Amino acid sequence: MDLDLRKLRYFVAVAEHRQFGRAAQALFIAQPVLSRQIRAFEQELGCLLFTRTTRSVELTAAGRQLYDEARRITTVVDTALRRVHEAERGEQRLVIAFSPGLHVSNAIRAFTASHPKVQIDVFPLRWWEQDAPLRDGRAHVGYLRRPFDDSGLRTVPIGHETKVACLPVTHPLAGRHTLTSADLDGEPILDVRTRRTSSLEEKFELIASGQGLALVPLSVAGSYSRPDLVYLHVTDALPVETCLAVPESSCAGPVRDFLDIATATLRRHSGDVETGEAGTAGPAPDDSGRKSRKPAHAPSAD
Repeated sequence: MDLDLRKLRYFVAVAEHRQFGRAAQALFIAQPVLSRQIRAFEQELGCLLFTRTTRSVELTAAGRQLYDEARRITTVVDTALRRVHEAERGEQRLVIAFSPGLHVSNAIRAFTASHPKVQIDVFPLRWWEQDAPLRDGRAHVGYLRRPFDDSGLRTVPIGHETKVACLPVTHPLAGRHTLTSADLDGEPILDVRTRRTSSLEEKFELIASGQGLALVPLSVAGSYSRPDLVYLHVTDALPVETCLAVPESSCAGPVRDFLDIATATLRRHSGDVETGEAGTAGPAPDDSGRKSRKPAHAPSAD
């Protein structure tokens, strides 16, 4: 069968609103029309996508799987159509994705100096996405931290970054200057495997309220200083590699030029982000032994 993209978009709207009336309003169509289109779509697929009640609709197992696939499909199609229209207008656009705490502004300035006609957009990555926008076409280049799936990607190492433990200021370990991994045994760690959050702000709010701890890159810690959080260096934690990544299938033209320029620029400006004592319950000792109210000295990855 041929996949009807219009019906797929109707399905996504109902899946997101969980109610035909609200979905119809968002699509600017009548509710009976939407209901008929969804029934026809289910008949074409040969399976039920929703279980319906008088008040709401819920996704079936098949519906949940299709919803995951549909979001990727519609994103790829929308991106492809945008690029077609840009080509028709003679525009060149480069979208640079970057992980939280990593700064790519110096590389963009260096690239723009020699490619002034290429329009640059930046794409802040949600912390669980990593390589996904490179694969679905939302971004041309990514400035990422490992680990991520690098199959089909060309990757260029840039440096290494230390991770620090983020704790609420009321935690029994908050008064320490440093920690080891053993100190964190048995502690509830907030990560993608235990609790997916929609943003770093949400994660830090959960930590501050005592819902768990997290290991975060030092540059992220430096960007999120708040009095109810503590950042401590974990002495035996392995550093995280930072790198540039581009799809192997599209490493040409402006993408290749940006990769070359950004590699040299980022290596020159970032180096390896390392730390001794990161610190602490508020104040951490600086080089003179005095207390600093910043959570950590976090050199920019810019």
